[in-house]
Amino acid sequence: MLLATTVLAACGTTKPAQAPATTGAAATTAAKAGTEKMYIPVISKGFQHQFWQAVKLGAEKAAKEFNVEITFEGPETEQQVDKQIEMLQAALGKKPAAIAFAALDSKAASPLLEKAKTSKIPVVGFDSGVDSDIPVTTAATDNKAAAALAADKMAELIGKEGEIAVVAHDQTSRTGVDRRDGFTNRIKEKYPNIKIVDTQYSGDQLKATDLTKAILQAHPNVKGIFGTNEGAAIGVINGVTESKKDGKVVIVGYDSGKLQKDAIRSGKMAGAITQDPIGIGYWAVKASVQAVKGETVPKSIDTGFHWYDKTNIDSAEIKPLLYD
Repeated sequence: MLLATTVLAACGTTKPAQAPATTGAAATTAAKAGTEKMYIPVISKGFQHQFWQAVKLGAEKAAKEFNVEITFEGPETEQQVDKQIEMLQAALGKKPAAIAFAALDSKAASPLLEKAKTSKIPVVGFDSGVDSDIPVTTAATDNKAAAALAADKMAELIGKEGEIAVVAHDQTSRTGVDRRDGFTNRIKEKYPNIKIVDTQYSGDQLKATDLTKAILQAHPNVKGIFGTNEGAAIGVINGVTESKKDGKVVIVGYDSGKLQKDAIRSGKMAGAITQDPIGIGYWAVKASVQAVKGETVPKSIDTGFHWYDKTNIDSAEIKPLLYD
């Protein structure tokens, strides 16, 4: 009996010791069980842009500060709605304390968000957020206001008259819709002599390049093009260059990244709107912790935005918000 007891005791200590061998989300879940740390999966819209890596840094900063476990993941491209839904479903299956979610398609995510609500798992939206009343808060840029600023800058740069176009990154996410509408509504409301002759949806950088070339071929008098995110803006730059129209078309972008910064310094791009991606990631996790603890959080958390161009790209105010 003594021997049997010893063997059983040994078996009892062996199982917990195996948990650290797991990786990724499984390791996080195991860690939660062993240390009682709060587990919060952070599901982004993608991984292909440096913007998301900066958001990840902010989320990790908050996780360390508040002593919680997180995982950060997203599909390879921002067109893979089904893959993101699979990630959300898998995250719910791990029974997290809360979920931070940036929806590619709010309607597609709706059944799983309802499940989270039923299970009393707080949902915090970030970046594009979720077009639903389920999230307790959303940590994001005021994209309509930011895009309106981009429209004002575009208008100034083209002399407040002429033809322009928009290359938006999508028409299903909250960011895609708000940036498109914020820009086009400001132009229509404030600049009667500017005409938006085309709005296209790129999805990725390569498609944005092809769309830009098609726009310029169909509308040779276009004086400016607005790209609504990092990939769209870089595609516009490439499309203008390949159309041999450098210096003839004003390009205004959104977000940062090395290629956009290089284009601004070289004069290929006039300027862009920068968000605070680190702040977005940080607040997504911090608000999740607050929600789990029952603390009051505002319905929306405005993480801010700024215009940058070659005159202020290296300034103390702007430089920390830009990423490569």
